[in-house]
Amino acid sequence: MRQVAISFAGEVLHLCGSGALWWPARRLLCVSDLHLGKSERIARRGGTMLPPYDTAETLGRLGDVIGHYAPKTVICLGDSFDDLAAADALAEPARLSLAAMQAGRDWIWIEGNHDAGPVELGGSHRDEVGVGPLTFRHIAEAGAAGEITGHYHPKARIALSGRAVARACFALDARRLILPAFGAYTGGLWTSDPAISALFGEGAKVVLTGPHPLLFPMPR
Repeated sequence: MRQVAISFAGEVLHLCGSGALWWPARRLLCVSDLHLGKSERIARRGGTMLPPYDTAETLGRLGDVIGHYAPKTVICLGDSFDDLAAADALAEPARLSLAAMQAGRDWIWIEGNHDAGPVELGGSHRDEVGVGPLTFRHIAEAGAAGEITGHYHPKARIALSGRAVARACFALDARRLILPAFGAYTGGLWTSDPAISALFGEGAKVVLTGPHPLLFPMPR
């Protein structure tokens, strides 16, 4: 699995083409915005019917990343479920898949705006967690430093070899790092949107996800 290594808050972090963050010194893997059960939630609320394969696809990709890195700790950075009812409605195969991934490691669910409140799926449930110089929470806070969040689903469009390439991305500067959404059917927000661009100072960068992750200045 390809990745871009960065120095952030004095730590070396690997930003993976999959959209996961790998912190080798702590053997810590972090993913954000899985939105498990999204198609079920939309159907339940009378919305557009989507193919109901998003949860299996997302868990399959997460299982691949965990199998590759064998992390000691996994942090799911909020909006892991599209709502709390979606967590309760997870099918047995999805529950068994999660249980297998959780076995033998610390698993932390960070609460998001879609899934505030504990879920009955093992692991611990926190509003945020600090590990060394880094703070993991769902939504960025003003004035934070060493902060790792999700929520915004950043994506960027870059001119590359004469053509525009648009992908989900990590967004970062010296003080904060925002992860892309890891889940299927999650969409994204351009880094030029004020909701994202206003969070970053001069020298902000993006790392495009995909088979060949790439580091660029942030489009704003």
